[in-house]
Amino acid sequence: MRNTLSVAMIAMNEEANLPRTLESVRWADEIVVVDSGSNDRTIEIAQSFGAKASYHAFGGHGEQKNVALDLCTSEWTLLLDADEVLSPDLQKEIQELLAGEPKYAAYWIPRLNLILGRWMRHGGFYPDRKLRLFRRGAARLSEGVGPHSTPQFAGPAGRLKHDLLHYAYPDLNSYLEHMNRYSTEIGGLLHKSGRNSRSFPVFVWNAVLNPAATFIYNYFFRLGFLDGREGLLLHLNHSVYIHWKFAKAWWASSEKS
Repeated sequence: MRNTLSVAMIAMNEEANLPRTLESVRWADEIVVVDSGSNDRTIEIAQSFGAKASYHAFGGHGEQKNVALDLCTSEWTLLLDADEVLSPDLQKEIQELLAGEPKYAAYWIPRLNLILGRWMRHGGFYPDRKLRLFRRGAARLSEGVGPHSTPQFAGPAGRLKHDLLHYAYPDLNSYLEHMNRYSTEIGGLLHKSGRNSRSFPVFVWNAVLNPAATFIYNYFFRLGFLDGREGLLLHLNHSVYIHWKFAKAWWASSEKS
């Protein structure tokens, strides 16, 4: 008998992305969607694909995803974001893996990111491996660490070959909106942890030199320039995002002083 699979997702106003994502995992034994208060058709769309949809007040990305994981009942769990799609080759690879006896209890999946209308294959944005497939209960996410929390798994993990397609930021406006929101969240967490750059030399490093060094490293040494004009915009604005989060951490501390 093949291993059963649950897909765990969180969502908030994802009616534009959800049909594409759910269509790519329609074959799974169970789909769990935890919503944090959508006012669009997110819940209706999830239920139309047979998903078990429920509400949980948003308490952070890690907490929200752990709620979804806890609701899964299959032997294996695939953790997805609402803007991620399993390529046909990845669907087949996972199905074949679970049809036998997997060697590992968790697997890294390469992720290909669509940013500003271009699939980014350089500059450190590919293969962008994510630990997303694991036996039920084998991995959990850290809580209170911002939007990019990674499932924590103890032990060796395997690697799948085929891509998870991430429809991340189709245009510049959505990219800037997300980076502004994420930098505010992470800036607040940096402030709470005491990493608020109150010292001027530390501030210069975190908010000026570190962003500049990141751009040089990713754009030139990691060949980000091979992704054309879109790659240039991505790496420039990614460095601005790094500046924002440290500047916001400092600003939060200065407001309270």
